[in-house]
Amino acid sequence: MRDFSYIAATTIPEAVALLDEKGESARILAGGTDLIVQVREARRDVDWIIDIKSIPEVNALDYTADTGLVLGAAVECYKIYADDAICNAYPGLIDATKIIGGTAIQGRAAVGGNLCNASPAADGIPPLIVLNATCVIAGPNGERELPVEEFCTAPGQTVLEKGEMLVSIKVPAPESNSSSYYLRFIPRNEMDIAVVGAGASVVLDDTKQRIISARVGLAAVAPTPLFAEEASALLAGREVSDAAIDEAAEAAQAIARPISDMRGTAEQRTHLVGVLTRRALNGAIQRVRDAA
Repeated sequence: MRDFSYIAATTIPEAVALLDEKGESARILAGGTDLIVQVREARRDVDWIIDIKSIPEVNALDYTADTGLVLGAAVECYKIYADDAICNAYPGLIDATKIIGGTAIQGRAAVGGNLCNASPAADGIPPLIVLNATCVIAGPNGERELPVEEFCTAPGQTVLEKGEMLVSIKVPAPESNSSSYYLRFIPRNEMDIAVVGAGASVVLDDTKQRIISARVGLAAVAPTPLFAEEASALLAGREVSDAAIDEAAEAAQAIARPISDMRGTAEQRTHLVGVLTRRALNGAIQRVRDAA
């Protein structure tokens, strides 16, 4: 591992000023489960590591049924699934936080870090997409917000500009008769990078037979995680049926742009998009019905 300088920032303005001053040679340290590996393997050149774990705003974990969830960028996965209220409100997010690495990794890894690492196969991003989450970003010019589905721009790249950092993620309060679901395909338990991941959220009417709205998100089938907008729109106002879900799954397959690599072929991934989209939608629907 090459030498680097370490600075522990204690406020957002301090971290932003350091990032602005050091530029591309500086990186944020939250959990470090991706960054430290990348530096050790010389896959990322870093001269300055800015530790943000002592900044209160990035450690926020606040949920109310009225206002929703504020998830600080450095909040570890285990803290999310240890909160019963968050588990009940956002089960799709819990599906993901429980499979990001193993138990030891979940004690350090943050969903915010999973987002900033911008892996196409990131498990934490599709659930945020389907939950209509928003990124809160601080920088030299102040604060801005944008939808999670717009945050990643390419493998390992995000919209963050010079001096900017992710502060938190805001997730709206769940609507009545709503739920979410996330799952992935991996060839064996020891290999925890998704070949394909799919998440879904649904809002049903009071009879639990009609879909008011839905959102579908995909991982590992394009250069960035995807919001399957057309697939989601196809379900609005439809009766819950295999035919409707099949149409949505086909629309999700249509936007997939997978590659072939050692973990799977493009053809296999395209097929899996359909399978996992159906399962995610049916899983979210069943969770709504089970809660009745």
